[in-house]
Amino acid sequence: MTEKYILLVEDNPDDELLTVRALKKNNIANRIEIVRDGQEALDFLFGEGEYADRDPFDRPQVILLDLKLPKLNGLEVLRELRANEITRLVPVVVLTSSNEDRDMIESYQLGANSYVRKPVDFDQFIEAARQLGLYWMLLNQIPYD
Repeated sequence: MTEKYILLVEDNPDDELLTVRALKKNNIANRIEIVRDGQEALDFLFGEGEYADRDPFDRPQVILLDLKLPKLNGLEVLRELRANEITRLVPVVVLTSSNEDRDMIESYQLGANSYVRKPVDFDQFIEAARQLGLYWMLLNQIPYD
């Protein structure tokens, strides 16, 4: 069994810092890998480009995926993940500031496991991160674990 880790796909440095801080504040001690655009996320997961030496079968416990990303948006990333046998079953939580119902609907249609709107309030964000971390890192079981 490999080490459980989180893949955070986030292009906004402030949101990245806030997410990592919130997870650590809630004692989620797992490694957090960070990629900053949609193409980098796919390269990381499939072991391509600058991640060519990475084993694509070393899959994260959960992917926290923003939707508004450079190069490829989160929905395009999700579509690619679900189309590939290696990543089809990796849990994906869309973690976004989007209030668009169509983003939520399309995320679920493409196979997202959860859709969470980023709370604006810091204390609410900390609580959301606590719940996400506890569920996805401790309670949820994945078939490739």
